Amino acid sequence: MNPTFPAPARRNYPLLLIGQFLGAFGDNFLLAAILGPLTYALDSGRITESVINSENALFGLVFSLPFILLAPLAGFFNDRMAKTQWLVGGNLIKLAGTAIGFAGVSRFAGQSSHAFQVAGYCVVGMGACFYSPAKYGILPEVVPTERLVKANGTVEMLTLVAIVLGLGGGGILYDRTLSLPTCYFSSMALYGAAFLSNAAMARTPFNANASFRHSVQEFGSSFLAIVRNPRLGRILLGSALFWFAGSTLKSALQGWGLGVYAQAGITHVTNFKLVLLKVGMVAGIVSGAVLAGQLHKTGDLSWARKYALLMAAGLMGLGLLGGAFGLVLVVLVLIVTGAASGLLVVPINAALQSETDQTKLGKTVSIQNFTDYVGIAAGAAYLSFLTRYNLSPNQDLIVLGITVALITLTLRIIAPARRAA
Repeated sequence: MNPTFPAPARRNYPLLLIGQFLGAFGDNFLLAAILGPLTYALDSGRITESVINSENALFGLVFSLPFILLAPLAGFFNDRMAKTQWLVGGNLIKLAGTAIGFAGVSRFAGQSSHAFQVAGYCVVGMGACFYSPAKYGILPEVVPTERLVKANGTVEMLTLVAIVLGLGGGGILYDRTLSLPTCYFSSMALYGAAFLSNAAMARTPFNANASFRHSVQEFGSSFLAIVRNPRLGRILLGSALFWFAGSTLKSALQGWGLGVYAQAGITHVTNFKLVLLKVGMVAGIVSGAVLAGQLHKTGDLSWARKYALLMAAGLMGLGLLGGAFGLVLVVLVLIVTGAASGLLVVPINAALQSETDQTKLGKTVSIQNFTDYVGIAAGAAYLSFLTRYNLSPNQDLIVLGITVALITLTLRIIAPARRAA
């Protein structure tokens, strides 16, 4: 830790990592539990793969909407108040959303169970919306500039590990208990632990001059300033493209994974078995995130286009392979695809944080969240669009890879650093 930081503040970075890990674990633990019954419904023939895709897309969309609709408000609060306060506040909102979902799966909800779960997960998304600008915007306040890429890589790595462990944990718990109330209660315990970790952090600086009345106007002007900057605009585009691909893949992965196992001759697939496929993807992303900190200095985005094309090729490869050639080859392609994704997104995050106004980092990260979640929502909508044409899960991934490659080639995601404005 930077020795110039006061002693009480030196604990902020490790506590941030702990809270972020627990929060991301809880988000995905809860999602896996909500979607867990679909695996058994498909196995028994009660639903089709298109229903699974639709439900995955629905919950992905409702989680994303707060990031799109509340981005200006989240940016204001994270500039006006200490970011440590919104790390705490975000977890409290997540606890409220989980309680709504818990009420939905209790006896009194009756036939409204699904609506309660959807509404509850949307509120969890609201908590994440206010938490996210704080977790990224606080990094320059707790680590020196030269460590930003590595710090981003660490946050991304822990987040991705938390995602796969959360998906695995939620899937396993539902497999073992077949009880959604138990899963919801466990999610509340995770968010409670994240709350305690963030509450123990030393308070960070805030901008007392931030004005709520001008928040939307400032958000719009900041957004336009970033978008009009040739380099920063491309950075936002590259980040949104990453999340567009990730959202579509995540929503399609349950149906695709069931197909992969069937093509490999494996029957009676559980949620845990599906998570084993996701481990390969996350292992690759973690490797890419770590490598990014070693290979690229802050601001070096000269390889971003190549990484995006490699990610697109990996997606197409997953669709072309399916499970016909065995699971080992599938996992290897997942690792390569994930590594390309990690190498793409980590330098992008660090460059955006280091090259924008340091007094408005909360707003900057909210702008990035806005464009990222537009990409995520577009990915969920894109999968719904593909589902209407009765494409197979393998065909969904092939089309996704082609789409990402075309966007990359057409728009030239990131200009080399030497062309920076």
